[in-house]
Amino acid sequence: MTVFFLEREVAGGPRIGLTVGKVLGGAVTRNRIKRRMREAIRRHLLLLTASVDVVINPKKSAAALETVKLEAEMERAFAAVQQGKGVAASDSPRRARVKAKSK
Repeated sequence: MTVFFLEREVAGGPRIGLTVGKVLGGAVTRNRIKRRMREAIRRHLLLLTASVDVVINPKKSAAALETVKLEAEMERAFAAVQQGKGVAASDSPRRARVKAKSK
């Protein structure tokens, strides 16, 4: 998955968005990916305390990835976003690329 994030100046919690394009498959496959991603986000959202906007763009392998591995990748992505907060003072979104470890 690819994770884009941008620090907000307005105080508040993180805002998360998902992009699942048609290239990932039909409607059933895309909805399955979104459901699995939302669940992984829900379980690990407390790791993000920063006031950031996050957009997650899953790759095709997210459909076949085991739930435990998907959640581990989400945890890793949120940790990278949390550490990346305040690293560079720029207006452009930063990117945290998290590659799924698949066999």
